[in-house]
Amino acid sequence: QVQLVESGGGLVQPGGSLRLSCAASGSILSVGGMGWYRQAPGNERDLVAIISSGGSITYADSVKGRFTISRDNAKNTMYLQMNSLKSEDTAVYLCNAWVRRTGDRTWRGYWGQGTQVTVSS
Repeated sequence: QVQLVESGGGLVQPGGSLRLSCAASGSILSVGGMGWYRQAPGNERDLVAIISSGGSITYADSVKGRFTISRDNAKNTMYLQMNSLKSEDTAVYLCNAWVRRTGDRTWRGYWGQGTQVTVSS
């Protein structure tokens, strides 16, 4: 089994910062692309940022210049530094990762349970 566990969410005032983490654990042979998504009530799940195993990065236009995605391959952990937060950033943030499990030739996608980010004064 593979688990993705997010942490670092919370309540922050507009203009503030938060740092999210996503740790992958379990019977992992290799972790490929990883990404952050978010979903606000009544909305679809949207891409925030993705990072390949080699470090290639794509951001949603709405977060460019404010959010920074990174990863530590040795720890199978991904981060999202969120600065200059706005009320419209309020959502549940979920991490996604493509993983090859030990003894498995197939890459499979996994999701974390999500962490709530609320931006409000």
